[in-house]
Amino acid sequence: MEYRWITEGPEQTQSLGRKLADFLHPGAVAALTGELGSGKTCLIQGICQGLGVTDPVTSPAFVIINEYQGRLPVYHFDLYRIKNIEELYQLGCEEYLYGFGVCLIEWAERVEGLLPKDSIRVSLRWKAESKREIVLKGRVPLRGANGDKIHRECMSGRSELPP
Repeated sequence: MEYRWITEGPEQTQSLGRKLADFLHPGAVAALTGELGSGKTCLIQGICQGLGVTDPVTSPAFVIINEYQGRLPVYHFDLYRIKNIEELYQLGCEEYLYGFGVCLIEWAERVEGLLPKDSIRVSLRWKAESKREIVLKGRVPLRGANGDKIHRECMSGRSELPP
């Protein structure tokens, strides 16, 4: 299944993230891809808010992983600066990826072979100065009525997609 949204500005991107958080479960891995500045961290901020994280959520560009506590543990990876997959193994990434928290991974394309097969794939790309297209693919937990509901609610009727 695939879902697409167009967001206009950080507030809508974070709103989408907050609503998507309702559908994440222990052990979920969201693999985010997109150009620098495409909104990955912004979407993750919304997901963390939706998961009840009260700490400020920032990109862990220099530390690679930030850990947050909400209704579930949240592990926010930023792989922009990693040189090779071995760096992640040294950090014990498998404990995160196959654990009971939610893993949110920016620049996931850098470790594609390491990701669980049932990871949720999220790609973000620029559509215009303040517009982003966000596409979810894979075993996305938005099927059936839940998928229809989140599609309607996430953008409050502002999605550029047909119903």
